[in-house]
Amino acid sequence: MIKAVIFDMDGLMIDTERLAFEGYQHVLAKSGLTMSLNFYRKLLGKPVAGISELIYKEYGEDFDIKNTIKEIHEYMDEVFENKGIPLKKGLLELLRYLKEHDYKTIVATSSKRHRVDHIFKLAGLNPYFDDSICGDEVVRGKPDPEVFLKSCEKLGVKPSEALVLEDSEAGINAAYSAAIKVICIPDLKYPEPEFAGMAYKIMNDLLEVRDFFNQG
Repeated sequence: MIKAVIFDMDGLMIDTERLAFEGYQHVLAKSGLTMSLNFYRKLLGKPVAGISELIYKEYGEDFDIKNTIKEIHEYMDEVFENKGIPLKKGLLELLRYLKEHDYKTIVATSSKRHRVDHIFKLAGLNPYFDDSICGDEVVRGKPDPEVFLKSCEKLGVKPSEALVLEDSEAGINAAYSAAIKVICIPDLKYPEPEFAGMAYKIMNDLLEVRDFFNQG
């Protein structure tokens, strides 16, 4: 029986992946560089260490990844402040349903605490969640299962009593390794067969997830 739902954030709840891609293009253009969408898709769902490794291979060891990510976040924050937080389709409907039916909820994200708190405050999402765990609060990021196992500990549920909602291959892999059922809602990248096979279900949007709970 499902008692708790574990949410990823970027690309799952918040439509940040397209915006971050725009940010990369904006920042890289200052140095006469660019980034392909195919390469960007490889970065999705990975912690900073994993992103850094791929970027160093692509752009060289002297690439200033720390400052680049800082500038991308500044670019995104400006958009958030001016246009609001772009929520994914069905998010609020699903969160209201889970709240009304007494499911426990937690965010488990690779993003850092200060960024998550800022986004949640702007989007007004805090009332819908019981807890959160961020990328700078775990030792090993996704695809390691640590963030999801700690989420279960925080909520006081067994992995078999939880359900993960993810959009990335790294997140699917992490949930599968934690022995937690995972529903994938793909964003910019549909999971490769290896990872699609790890998912309990693949759905088009969060409204479908709400309907899944409603039918169950």
